[in-house]
Amino acid sequence: LSLYEQLKRESDALLAKKAADSKPITVELPDGQKVAGKAWVTTPYQLACDISQGLADNAVISRVNGELWDLDRPLEKDCSLEILRFDNEDAQAVYWHSSAHILGEAMERFYGGCLCYGPPIENGFYYDMFLDGQKGVSSTEFGDLEALCKTVVKEKQPFERLEISKETLLKMFKYNKFKCRILNEKVTTPTTTVYRCGPLIDLCRGPHVRHTGKIKAMKIYKNSSTYWEGRSDMETLQRIYGISFPDSKMLKEWERFQEEAKSRDHRKIGKDQELFFFHDLSPGSCFFMPRGAYIYNTLTEFIRDEYWRRGFQEVASPNIYNSKLWETSGHWQHYSENMFSFPVEDDIFALKPMNCPGHCLMFGHRPRSWRELPLRLADFGVLHRNELSGTLTGLTRVRRFQQDDAHIFCTMDQIESEMKGCLDFLRCVYDVFGFSFQLHLSTRPDKYLGDIAVWNQAEKQLENSLNEFGEPWKLNPGDGAFYGPKIDIKIKDAIGRYHQCATIQLDFQLPIRFNLTFVGKDGDDKARPVIIHRAILDAFWPLWLSPRQVMLVPVNPSCEDYAKKVCKQFTEAGFMAEADMDSSCLLNKKIRNAQLAQYNFILVVGEKEKMTNSVNVRTRDNKIHGELSVSEVMARLTLLKQSRCRSAEEEF
Repeated sequence: LSLYEQLKRESDALLAKKAADSKPITVELPDGQKVAGKAWVTTPYQLACDISQGLADNAVISRVNGELWDLDRPLEKDCSLEILRFDNEDAQAVYWHSSAHILGEAMERFYGGCLCYGPPIENGFYYDMFLDGQKGVSSTEFGDLEALCKTVVKEKQPFERLEISKETLLKMFKYNKFKCRILNEKVTTPTTTVYRCGPLIDLCRGPHVRHTGKIKAMKIYKNSSTYWEGRSDMETLQRIYGISFPDSKMLKEWERFQEEAKSRDHRKIGKDQELFFFHDLSPGSCFFMPRGAYIYNTLTEFIRDEYWRRGFQEVASPNIYNSKLWETSGHWQHYSENMFSFPVEDDIFALKPMNCPGHCLMFGHRPRSWRELPLRLADFGVLHRNELSGTLTGLTRVRRFQQDDAHIFCTMDQIESEMKGCLDFLRCVYDVFGFSFQLHLSTRPDKYLGDIAVWNQAEKQLENSLNEFGEPWKLNPGDGAFYGPKIDIKIKDAIGRYHQCATIQLDFQLPIRFNLTFVGKDGDDKARPVIIHRAILDAFWPLWLSPRQVMLVPVNPSCEDYAKKVCKQFTEAGFMAEADMDSSCLLNKKIRNAQLAQYNFILVVGEKEKMTNSVNVRTRDNKIHGELSVSEVMARLTLLKQSRCRSAEEEF
């Protein structure tokens, strides 16, 4: 701390000297208005106050010439200025990053361990700490940590920014081997920045809110164990998660949202609906029970039908390959830790984590002509990835999985039309489920492979296909893979959260690595194809996908044989149908049980229905359709199922 204070005094003196020699500058606001300022004196916060005190009070951070900038950091030259509030995504990230520092200060006071990384995440933040030879973190300690955080907030500790040489920082952080690792392994410049709030001095690029008092409502809600930088051969760390907002109402709304999310957690639904389970004897590998297998197979057939309509050819490829294949593809060098590998005689083999190298072998096993392109190969093969046991989460993070994986081999000139086809495929599938989605175009990163002219041509074709698709899209400049640009697709779930679900990825490098060629129109037998990688795939299952479509409920024991007979008719017609033969339950209890179990249609049968070969129809949301003949109900449900209707109960 004393070293920091000495360096801060020197920095303040240097800043005062620059301020004394200050020159006038011009600052352009978002509406085009230009205001005057002084270099090394005027701050974004001062200008925000001049515009409106309300704007200044609600400001989280500023953006200066496109760069996020501390509100109290003096402007250095003519610039553009934007004041950001919490409703801006970048401002939220800054707000949660500052909150992570508050949590870090509380953790240092409470545990006394070594702080590691403390970044913002999509919703909130976390901080990792190394506790050498100590017990782990317990959720019973969250209250004490929150009390310490409230103290830090109440003190309104300013966030101070200081640029320091790497050599000096290694001395400053000599007590923390993790910060020294970051400095030695990640920092490539002669100097970098630290931020201080109260007693906490942290290695950090920033920027941050003005002071800790800006964090109005904060909650610590989860902890877990992790490894340093996710590597199982490194130290075990304790991670604590938090969330924060500018007012308590937003926090209460977030808490309500979390309760809603728990009730819709797919792991809970999987258990309640008897769809799937996991077992310690095969971690990360799902056991699909009959109802779950029905959903799985129905989805597969749905996608298979779409493949057939769209000119894809389904293939089946091996599960196990010699490691030489993965060396050729580049996966062995970059991904081998995430692969299950094992010796076979004198070689090393591995279970495939993706299908693309195998599909490259299929393309390259014989000469190809331009007449065969585009060649669209689809594969439902089993994939395995050696995910860390601590990261396995229900069906969202597994070790064994299958996906609607397909690869399109095409010419450069065919990219645009094939991308349009992929986007149309995506919209068709998502419309069936009622998903809304976001599209993001990720372009050439700084470290890319290949010819820049090829990249530019491909990016232009992706942009054209998105524009013609007609849905809004966002640009993520520099976020593409090193081997090609891509379109990322995020879908919205039942409670408004967006999840990365699909990617349409161009790949210029695998065809080179596998020396894939075709004979072009001009007779050139060394023409190189492009590969497009693509994969597309609510507690309330639509009828056509539901593992519980029809429940027969007899009014009394004398109607049970009739209920069994009708149930058999629906089963033979391809429906997931059952009959409730529990004579100890009253009729209303049986109906309620069927509704709670999410059967789409409940068919009640009594003496009258038995005499007229009919059923009394009601739905899981208690809409009563009344008495109809079995043949009429069968015909209606068959039509709704075949059309993949999303709201069969309403359309019935």
